[in-house]
Amino acid sequence: MRENLYLIGFMGSGKSTVARELQMAHGMKLVEMDEQIAEDAGMSIPDIFATRGEAAFREMETELLREIGRGANTVISCGGGVPMRPENVELMKKSGKIVLLTAKPETVLARVKNDENRPLLKGRKTTEGISELMEQRRPAYEAASDFSVPVDGRSAAEIAEEILRRL
Repeated sequence: MRENLYLIGFMGSGKSTVARELQMAHGMKLVEMDEQIAEDAGMSIPDIFATRGEAAFREMETELLREIGRGANTVISCGGGVPMRPENVELMKKSGKIVLLTAKPETVLARVKNDENRPLLKGRKTTEGISELMEQRRPAYEAASDFSVPVDGRSAAEIAEEILRRL
């Protein structure tokens, strides 16, 4: 694939898992944005939020997208907040396709309930809290994406297959 493939969606929607599936099945390079930012900063995402603030973290995301956009044939697992910035969406659209992975709040809760690396879910680890945040982000996610793929009750292989078929 010459273009990059950006996977967006709410935390816990399976972006990392599906990205790895696409990487293995199709020999694409893989960038896990949150992992890359943590590695580059030398600290965890919660530590970046605590010491530098969310605005600095969001700037790091944009800078990483600029770098990624210079390459090709890469599948990118984007952090949940990436599509909230119009500048990020513009950068992604210039170098590839954007696929939205959608999941029910119950699916997300089951996947993130024991994960402490989710600063935006502090005090919101309930179906209602997740649903509320999902609803806030949904319009931006839908506007950014070229198409969406539901993930509930499906394997990473099935999801990857649908993405490739629809491209």
